[in-house]
Amino acid sequence: MTLDATRVKKDFPILEREVHGKRLVYLDSAATSQKPRQVIDAMSEFYEHTNAGVHRSVHALGEESTAMYEAAREKVARFVNAPDVRGVVFTRGTTESTNLVAYAWVRRRLGLGDEIVSTVMEHHSNIVPWQMAAADTGATLRFLDITDDGELRYDLLEQTITDRTKLVCVTGMSNVLGTINDLEPIVERAHAVGALVLVDGAQLVPHVPTDFQALGCDFLAFSSHKMLGPTGVGALVARPELLEEMDPFLGGGEMIRNVTLEGSTWNDIPYKFEGGTMMVAEAIGFGAAIDYLNDLGMSDVREHEIHLASYGLSALGEAPGVVVYGPADPTHRGAVFSFNVFDGDELIHPHDVATILDGEGVAVRAGHHCAKPLMQRYGVPATNRASCYVYNSEADIDALVESIAKAKGFFAR
Repeated sequence: MTLDATRVKKDFPILEREVHGKRLVYLDSAATSQKPRQVIDAMSEFYEHTNAGVHRSVHALGEESTAMYEAAREKVARFVNAPDVRGVVFTRGTTESTNLVAYAWVRRRLGLGDEIVSTVMEHHSNIVPWQMAAADTGATLRFLDITDDGELRYDLLEQTITDRTKLVCVTGMSNVLGTINDLEPIVERAHAVGALVLVDGAQLVPHVPTDFQALGCDFLAFSSHKMLGPTGVGALVARPELLEEMDPFLGGGEMIRNVTLEGSTWNDIPYKFEGGTMMVAEAIGFGAAIDYLNDLGMSDVREHEIHLASYGLSALGEAPGVVVYGPADPTHRGAVFSFNVFDGDELIHPHDVATILDGEGVAVRAGHHCAKPLMQRYGVPATNRASCYVYNSEADIDALVESIAKAKGFFAR
């Protein structure tokens, strides 16, 4: 293992602070990651020296801003090996990316008798847009089930993805279970019946080397703020020919070629999907985050993740009364641990556990994690979730386990 989390942590100013008089142990990166100084500085420098609108001005600041914005797009394209930079659309994040496809592709092409397939483990942003689109088009939404240990039911692929299926929407890595899905058989089955595949890469892209062309999917959605960048920006990566066929998602400035009172024509891709003033500073911060991850090396990021997953599963597995959900094999998952704490047969509510942990300086998430159907599948109202990233170490997991023991002792009958 070559990634030194202790050294990496020094790049993150927020991790120097204390919470409730204790050192901050940040274990909520699946919600949003912290930002290294390099990202913060890149955005500050833009605002201090370059800030201007892009694509619309011939003055020096406008041209510089445009060059920096488009350089960030090229970084995104290279990071996931997109076939063409024209296939990279900047959005506000994964949620907007999936909604873009739901509005600009699904609503234009699906109708009564057509089907969309998702899975039981999805984030709401990979369920709700398809429910809304199905309601508008008359299409049917179906779901692939999971096993009790958090793996997809690949044995049900053929009966779930059928000749009626037009789009398959699947997460690359579960934000709750940490499961890293084997996408190859899903893509193969979908394409065999003429369906397209959208991969929710919000958790996958930050943690696992991701090659859009090798995946073979048609759409890949992900967010900057999950991968050390700022909030408010993300990307939809797609095959350019698909984007060419699609209508715009938002109408307004920049996404047009010409406007008359009688009608309008659209700009080239990807610009026809980027209506209005875009998030320029955030895109530049996104690019800086990609630079940072490239410097670390995504293979080393993944190796570090496997190490933390193995260590965390072992440590939590030995903690009395703790139940961890998801795959037991650390090579099949990320270092995100959804767990519940029991006093005998009695569940200690995750919000109570998280409150005690917070008092110890340990930040975890408690709730349904925008995955209510998955909570229902496991028959629990909620879980705690501790999620690691490049700045976490074994010491952080030790602090988590120690804090859980205190919480269990506090609520013991």
